[in-house]
Amino acid sequence: MTVTALARHVGSVVVGAALALMATSVHADADEPAPLFALVDAAAQRLLTADAVAASKWATGAAIEDPARERQVIEAVTAAAGEKGVDSGYVARAFRNQIDATVAVQYDLFSGWKLDPVAAPTTAPDLSDSRAAIDTLNRAMVSEIAGQWDALHSPLCLRDLDAARSAVVDERSLDDIYRRALTFATRSYCP
Repeated sequence: MTVTALARHVGSVVVGAALALMATSVHADADEPAPLFALVDAAAQRLLTADAVAASKWATGAAIEDPARERQVIEAVTAAAGEKGVDSGYVARAFRNQIDATVAVQYDLFSGWKLDPVAAPTTAPDLSDSRAAIDTLNRAMVSEIAGQWDALHSPLCLRDLDAARSAVVDERSLDDIYRRALTFATRSYCP
């Protein structure tokens, strides 16, 4: 084998190995969850409680907006943030967006039921069960915010947030209203 032929052969092997490593790296990256996945997934799960909450409010005639409950939630999450050494203003903004997105979903559900009364709920799910689930998700979200603080403030935050949103939308099969609500709920995650 001439020196030129040997150089071509070695070059081909090196290029082939590099391509194989790149393909493996891309595949490995695709298998790893986005750093913000757990936080965004908890936000989506919290949004999904809107169905039961709205059904309860519809069946009992309660108002969609509950300022006292909203204040209670904001106070609880900001206190939890303080205990974890996380900026309470950041957490308050994130949860204000989360609450507003959930309220928007409830209004959408009410609108659908108003226009199609046959589809409206006829029984009221226990609101306390939904609120207990919401409180659990709130604690999980504050813990995720604390645990992912560096990722939430990194230059890659928007990329990671988009990847997490996309993965959660796919995994939970969120429809358009929930997809838009999730985007709104998470809009202040990357300052």
